Amino acid sequence: MDTGIICFTMNGFVLAEKIARLLVRQGHNVSVFTKSRYLKDVSAQQVKEPLQQWAKKMFETREAVVFIGASGIAVRAIAPWVEDKKYDPAVLVLDEQGEFCIPLLSGHLGGANELACQISAGLGATPVLTTATDVNQRFAVDVFAKKNKLYISNMTLAKEISAKLLSGGSIGFISELPVEGELPEGLYMDRESLPLGIYVGVHYDRQPFEQTLWLIPRCITAGIGCRKGTQREQIEELFEEVCQINGIFHEAVTQVATIDLKKEEEGLAAFCREMDLPLITYSAQELEQTEGEFSPSDFVKSVTGVDNVCERSAVRAVTSGSLIQKKIRKNGVTIAFAMEEWRVGFE
Repeated sequence: MDTGIICFTMNGFVLAEKIARLLVRQGHNVSVFTKSRYLKDVSAQQVKEPLQQWAKKMFETREAVVFIGASGIAVRAIAPWVEDKKYDPAVLVLDEQGEFCIPLLSGHLGGANELACQISAGLGATPVLTTATDVNQRFAVDVFAKKNKLYISNMTLAKEISAKLLSGGSIGFISELPVEGELPEGLYMDRESLPLGIYVGVHYDRQPFEQTLWLIPRCITAGIGCRKGTQREQIEELFEEVCQINGIFHEAVTQVATIDLKKEEEGLAAFCREMDLPLITYSAQELEQTEGEFSPSDFVKSVTGVDNVCERSAVRAVTSGSLIQKKIRKNGVTIAFAMEEWRVGFE
């Protein structure tokens, strides 16, 4: 986690250095900043611009921001830049004696609550958690989704589920993926008669509850082959068709894989940029060595040196998984889907 820490006094700087060492040991990339005319000779980056402008930079470049000082300073600094809990960084504030650690923003999705507990454990401080699900020790959809790397389809519905659980209501839970651990209080497996529930999986055509919150694992690789000069629109058209045939959310697709001959293909690169998907490439030899049963093509082999690009690259890109959609071809484009094995768990 990229973390920025800012302090305003010498006591604050001493604490900032201590927190930085603690977080670095836990794998964070940490930068310490100071904003004070009295802190000139300390090993920290001096903030010369207005604090709000510094906060703006932190929101754009960091996953967590830690203020050491008054909470009012932090609130005023971040106020113009707060937008969406899905994207805002974790923001915390500590008093300069290190007695209390307060997550101000993005407690769950941004990880501020978890970070506050980590820092507090290292300092012997008291974490001040104010989110209702934490205070009442109830299941929180966003925490579950974050820990299991699931995309939340509807934040409004996620809030409704948390509110219902907090009021003692019952929520259905169905998963197309293996589930480990015991369901928390208020969640009931395979109770489709309940009006509100959670469905964990990649398929949008499965809506077991009157109000269904889909939690989507990003576990599908799209293997793509294409002729030279193929346009982005041609790839998009077939991609949409493959998703519709399988009833699969776009959000379930996490990457695109192909042969290295296509890494400079502009249409494919443009498609990946449009979809915000990384492009992974393999040599013909690597694809040839990929184990499995694939749809051979003499023409493809004559051009690329391997008898199949889309299926082989999709399977190659998953650590442990298999094809869920074999090759589909249209307008010089071929697409296949492979799905990574995935489990979700309750602590």
